[in-house]
Amino acid sequence: MLTDKVAVITGGGTGIGRACALRLAKEGAHVVINYSRSKNDAEATQKEVAALGREALVYRANVTDDAAVRAMMRATTDRFGRIDVLINNAGMTHFVDLEDLEGLKDAHWFEIMDVNVVGLFRCSRAAAPALKASNGCIVNITSVAGITGMGSSIAYAASKAAGISVTKSLARVLAPEVRVNGIAPGVVLTRWVDDHRDHVEKYGDATPLGRVATPEDVAEVAHSLIDNAGMVTGQTLMVDGGMFM
Repeated sequence: MLTDKVAVITGGGTGIGRACALRLAKEGAHVVINYSRSKNDAEATQKEVAALGREALVYRANVTDDAAVRAMMRATTDRFGRIDVLINNAGMTHFVDLEDLEGLKDAHWFEIMDVNVVGLFRCSRAAAPALKASNGCIVNITSVAGITGMGSSIAYAASKAAGISVTKSLARVLAPEVRVNGIAPGVVLTRWVDDHRDHVEKYGDATPLGRVATPEDVAEVAHSLIDNAGMVTGQTLMVDGGMFM
C-alpha cells in the first residue's frame, strides 16, 4: 500500500498520467497533477482523486522550464513534506512518416528532445533530494519506439531511446536510495491517436493479445514497479501486448 505517500506525475491530467494518478490514489497516495496546457483536464482529475479520499495538488509547469520544475518540487515538499514517487509521463511528438526525411524539421527534433529527454532529466534532478530522503522511486514513461526505431517519427523514437538510456544512468547514480525504472508502452488509446487510426491499426491491432493498451494497463505496471518491485531498478518493461517480443 502507498498510504500517505506522495507522487508527482508530469502530464498527470490526461491519458496515462491520469490513469496513474487514480491508480496510486486508490492505493492511498496523495498526488501532484502536473500540466502545462490541459488545466481543465488536470482539475477534473483532481476531483476524481479527491473522490477517492486523497489530496491532489494541481500544478502548472512546463517540463522544458527548469525553474518552473524546481518550483513545483518545492511546492510539493512545502505542501506534503515529502516526495516518494516521480512519474515522468509528460511527452510530445510530431507525426511524420519515417520515410519522409525532409518532412522531419529541425524544430521537430528540438521540441521533441527538449520535452521527452531533457524534461525527464530536469524533473528527476529537481526531485532527487526529496526522493533520496524518502527512499523513493522514479518511473519514466518511454515507448517501444525507443527500442524498435518505429513509431510516430524518427525524432520521437530517438527521444524515447534516449529516455531509456537516461533511466539506466539515473538508476546507477541515484542508487541505493532511489530506484529508477521505465515503461515502454506500445500504442495506447489516448487522445494522441484520436486522429491517427491508421497508426493504431499499423502498430497496435496486430498484437498477439489482439488489442492495444489502455492507459489503465500502463498504470497497473507503474503501480507494480512502485509498490511491488523493491529489487528492480534500471529496467524498462515493454507493455505492448507482445507485439515486439
